[in-house]
Amino acid sequence: MASYFFFVELDKELPDIEQLQNVQYQMPFSIYSQDNLLIGQFGEKRRIPLTIGKVPPQQIKAFIAAEDDRFFTHIGIDPTGLARAATQLVMTGKKRQGGSTITMQVARNFLLSNEKTYLRKLKEILLALKIERRYSKDQILELYLNKIYMGQRAYGLAAAAQTYYGKDLAELSLAQQAMIAGLPKAPSIYNPITNPERALQRRNYVLRRMLELKHIDENSYRSALGTADDAALQPVNVEFQAPYVAEMARQEIMAQFGDSAIPRA
Repeated sequence: MASYFFFVELDKELPDIEQLQNVQYQMPFSIYSQDNLLIGQFGEKRRIPLTIGKVPPQQIKAFIAAEDDRFFTHIGIDPTGLARAATQLVMTGKKRQGGSTITMQVARNFLLSNEKTYLRKLKEILLALKIERRYSKDQILELYLNKIYMGQRAYGLAAAAQTYYGKDLAELSLAQQAMIAGLPKAPSIYNPITNPERALQRRNYVLRRMLELKHIDENSYRSALGTADDAALQPVNVEFQAPYVAEMARQEIMAQFGDSAIPRA
């Protein structure tokens, strides 16, 4: 009975999941010339919001293989993954990564803080169950793919493709898709720019999981496995060089409008 009242009270503290209906993402602050040429871009976050319909199916499969292979069948939580994490905690005293589903990550990234407490984890689980009842799998995936941090100031899938490979999503190879899908687990450790060896190991793991889940065939797997990675930090594609003018324009806009001038989409 006590546990029932505990959960009732905890439920009252949960953020409203309706706010996920109209999410706005912070965008880079871009300055254009009168003829619409980019002359400067400012801001700590690189992001290109996209709809789920713009994501190639194979790229989605790569993320599912890397992050949550039962995403399309679970109800927001994965009891098997949580049980493994709990067993690891009991046996070693260490928290095991891998217990969080994509839906739980959406709950944490949009609605909760990053504090590592058992109470926050419980809230994360309860919110994930609610989110699954309220939103479709495609809506949840879209939120996840636009929000996740991918290293090198890139937030979201589309920004990662541009940051590491200078490509649109449709242009990525299978090997590149797997590399990007491997980033959310630990963007600093598996970063192909700063840690190419570890990143390649992670990419190959994602490819192997895609093969095991029958998302790709053996020939595709072998071909991608043998592909050298060509990730390189891509500069912002400034179309007209006028850095001083761009900075003057930025300062004037911020002076007049403050934080309200920071674009959101």
